[in-house]
Amino acid sequence: MPKNTLLRKLAKEHGTPLFIVDHDVLRANYAEFKRRLPRVQAYYAVKANPAPEIVKTLFETGASFDVASIGEFRLVYENIRDLPPKARQDYIWDKIIYANPIKDKATLEELDQYKPLVTYDNLEEVRKIRKHAPHAGLALRIRVPNTGSMVELSSKFGAAPGEAADLIAAAFDAGLVVEGLCFHVGSQCTNIDNYVQALNMSAQVLDETAGRGYKLKLLDIGGGFPAPYDGSIQRFRDLAKVLNAEFRRLFPKELEILAEPGRFMVATAATLVAEVIGKAQRDGKRCYYLNDGIYHTFSGVLFDHCQYRIKAFKKGPTQLCAVFGPTCDALDTICQSEPLPELNLGDLVHSEHIGAYSHASSTWFNGFPPAKVVHINV
Repeated sequence: MPKNTLLRKLAKEHGTPLFIVDHDVLRANYAEFKRRLPRVQAYYAVKANPAPEIVKTLFETGASFDVASIGEFRLVYENIRDLPPKARQDYIWDKIIYANPIKDKATLEELDQYKPLVTYDNLEEVRKIRKHAPHAGLALRIRVPNTGSMVELSSKFGAAPGEAADLIAAAFDAGLVVEGLCFHVGSQCTNIDNYVQALNMSAQVLDETAGRGYKLKLLDIGGGFPAPYDGSIQRFRDLAKVLNAEFRRLFPKELEILAEPGRFMVATAATLVAEVIGKAQRDGKRCYYLNDGIYHTFSGVLFDHCQYRIKAFKKGPTQLCAVFGPTCDALDTICQSEPLPELNLGDLVHSEHIGAYSHASSTWFNGFPPAKVVHINV
C-alpha cells in the first residue's frame, strides 16, 4: 500500500493528531548502524523516544541502551526482568550505561544494587558516587568541540581534557573503578571534524592515563549521528568511513567502543498526521491552524531546534503559509513560510521524520492532549 494511502487510512481509523511509528524502519536503522560501524556497540539513547514499544523492538534486535534518568532505567529493566538473575546483571553491566554525568543521591542508591556503568565529569560527583553507589563502574566524560551541531552540549557537561587524568586518578583513589572515557559532539552533528578532534583528544587522554598506571578499556563516542531530515545532510556512510579509519589509527583492537545513537535510530521511523482546524488571512499571508503544535509533537521546533516540513496530501499550486498549533499561546507557531496548496477545514497534512525529540516532549498544555500513538510492523 502506498505510504500516503496508509497514512490516511490510519488517520481515518484512529483519528488525529496521530503519531505513527514504523518498526521496520527502526530495525533498518539499527541494521545500518551496525553494518557501517561494525566495531561499535549501539546503545540507544532512550530520551530520543522512550516509547516502551520502541525499547522492546530495539532490545529484540540486540541493541544496548543509554539511559539518563532512573525512570528510563526502569523502562529498560522491564524488558529484561524475565531474564535469570545472572543474565539480568550481565545485561545491565554490558548493555546499559547511565550516561547523565549528574545524578541525585536517591538515583545512585537505587542503581547501586545493579552495579551499573555511570558517567561523571567532576570531583564532586566522585564523592557522591563513592558514598551512594560504590559498586558502580565509571566512565569519565570529557569536553569536546560541538561546532556546528544542532544542539550544543559542551557548555553543560564534560571535564576539560587537561584535568581528565587527575579526575580518573581521584576516582581510583576513592576506591572506585574507572572503566573508560566518553564524549558527546552535540546532537545532529553535521561537522565530521567534531568527531575527529574528539577521538584524537580521547586517544591523548588514554595515553596519559596509561602512563600514570591506569589502563582504561572502553571508549563511548556518544551520540550526534545525524538523521537524514533532507538531502543536505551528509550521508551516514561517509561519517562511518571516517570514524572507522580513526578507530584503526588511534586505538588498539582490544579497546571496546560504544556509541549512543538516539535521533539516528528513531527520527525517520515516525510520521505525524494532523488536521487543519482553522484558516485565516493575516497581513496578506494564508494561515492554517492544526490540531497539533509546539506544545505537542512539534515540540522539537522549540526544544530541538528542528524544523519539520509540513506536507499536504492534495496537489495544486502552492503559496508560502504560516502554520500554527491549536493552543492560545502565540509561541505555538510551527512555521512561518511553508509552501502549501489551498487547504480547507478538515484536510489532513503530515510531517515525516518526526520520531526523535518530538512526541517525547508532548504536554497537556491548554488542555490539549498529545497525539495518539500507533505502532505498525511491530
